[in-house]
Amino acid sequence: MSKIPVIEMFGPTIQGEGAVIGVKTMFVRTYGCDYRCSWCDSAFTWDGTAKDKVTLLEPEAILNGLLELAGNNFDNVTISGGNPALIGEGMAELINLLHARGIRAAIETQGSRWQDWFCDVDVLTISPKPPSSGMVTDWDMLDNIIDRMRDSGRETCSLKVVVFDTVDYQYAKQVHQRYPWVPLYLQPGNEDVTEEGDISARLLARLEWLFNLVIADPGMNQVKVLPQLHALIWHNKRGK
Repeated sequence: MSKIPVIEMFGPTIQGEGAVIGVKTMFVRTYGCDYRCSWCDSAFTWDGTAKDKVTLLEPEAILNGLLELAGNNFDNVTISGGNPALIGEGMAELINLLHARGIRAAIETQGSRWQDWFCDVDVLTISPKPPSSGMVTDWDMLDNIIDRMRDSGRETCSLKVVVFDTVDYQYAKQVHQRYPWVPLYLQPGNEDVTEEGDISARLLARLEWLFNLVIADPGMNQVKVLPQLHALIWHNKRGK
């Protein structure tokens, strides 16, 4: 059985982003990423600064760890990273174990790699990275993932783009025009993930800026603009 590199598990908390915003969830964060986004808010999952926190766990040990943390006080698990799509057999087994207990599995990935277990996920959030990240989108791979999810007949896939500036906004429009049938969520980027204290005023100002762009744009009538809810409430604290 394949083990999964886990850097942290926490919760229950409230999902702050995307299609299941506001839902109570547990979090499992895997270690390792094939991207190096300039503004990554979880760089500790790949930059080596927290490598001593990584534990290789079998899927059953992850489930048991979640139950030890929260008992029966959750029905949803969000698996993020890093990039959990780097993990094959072990992730498929974890999803099966969660489903066997009636627990829904949500995955967050950037859309750089396909895994067959995507079709078994209850909520698949694909978050391609805009130009401000310094990363270059592999459109062929993203096309492949979106097409295979559509062909599977599962309406479990959505897109999320973090927007820092007008160039990123134009990128988000490109994503929406390319995959108009896929729900698209936009959120303003957090420009300083190390700032201490209450950052809500700064984040709300950025949210208003993004609201105004979408309000004025007839090409974005179907997108949903959301805050990072957890950052508004808990700011830059880890494990929230």
